[in-house]
Amino acid sequence: MAQGSTLTAACDAVGVNRQTGRRWRQATGGRIPRAKPEPSGRYLCLEDRLRIADLHLAGTGVRGIAREVGRSASTVSRELHRNGPEPGPRGRGKYAPYAAQKRAELRGRRPKASKFDDLELASLVQAKLCVKWSPEQISDHLAAAFPDRAEMQVCPETIYQALYVQGRGHLRADLHQHLRTGRAMRRPRRSTAAKSSGKIPDMILISERPAEVADRAVPGHWEGDLVLGSNCRSAIATLVERQTRFTMLIHLPEDHGAIAVRDGLLAAIKTLPAHLAKSLTWDQGTELAQHRQITMATKMAIYFCDPHSPWQRGSNENTNGLLRQYFPKGTDLSVHSPQRLLEVATELNDRPRKTLGGITPAQAMERLLFEPGKPIVATTA
Repeated sequence: MAQGSTLTAACDAVGVNRQTGRRWRQATGGRIPRAKPEPSGRYLCLEDRLRIADLHLAGTGVRGIAREVGRSASTVSRELHRNGPEPGPRGRGKYAPYAAQKRAELRGRRPKASKFDDLELASLVQAKLCVKWSPEQISDHLAAAFPDRAEMQVCPETIYQALYVQGRGHLRADLHQHLRTGRAMRRPRRSTAAKSSGKIPDMILISERPAEVADRAVPGHWEGDLVLGSNCRSAIATLVERQTRFTMLIHLPEDHGAIAVRDGLLAAIKTLPAHLAKSLTWDQGTELAQHRQITMATKMAIYFCDPHSPWQRGSNENTNGLLRQYFPKGTDLSVHSPQRLLEVATELNDRPRKTLGGITPAQAMERLLFEPGKPIVATTA
């Protein structure tokens, strides 16, 4: 049974009936000694610690020990720091592999007691969370307030785990509401590059965009995005010319999927002269999955920003912020007609801009159309 057999199989193996086997088991107090599991290789074993002790005693450095043992230098360094001689010029003792192995086995036992079983610590952490302190601020405060009391010190990760995992000590279950995010669970951090590359085929990233676009010296390069309504059910597409900050709004009353956005952008781009329709920079939203069809129909190059990098479309982000004065967050955008969108765009384009030297985007666009030789003052903001 210590090797994993059932009672019946164990009785058959030794040639006794089940009743005798049960009697033998009860004679041991009902406990069956289990075989000690093999070390996983993920953690240091006794053989590793004995080798570390021999090399350390011979004067081998941390990196040399790591190469001999086949572990990382940080693993060896932590092991010596935990179980080696006391720090300082008067440090006593030496690295003891058998004692280190015993301490490691004790630390590895599960389940572990929570630090917040200490009522004093739990109440203090709870009080600080209720006044919106972050776990890092609480940890720093405890280290400064109780420098000689290890039981009153806790790292930020321990606080987060107590908030995100049920049954961790005496902290209230609703304390996560006082965190800045207010979330009751962690949000996984996945690789955005690997995830986004599969969304839209044949993307050309912003790193391949010509330098003339970045310095705003040449007109005809645009930035675009969607302004979303309540529950993301309605949207307005926005286009902003990088040099003049001229804004165009595209009506998307019923749908803002890839087909609807493609048709709306094609209708807007075809109203522009060819020399003012050179490129478009968008984020990696799937609404632009039809970007190849747009490029083929308009000869307009389309570039995609890096994930979670809205500053790469600075003019468009600023304009979308201005649009929220007209279309507040949480409202239904489908109720606005194309005529209303044109009125809003006209108001924005007639607003003087400091970055244009006090002229309006409409005046700057008019200069491009009718006075192409006249310079337009524009910064990189």
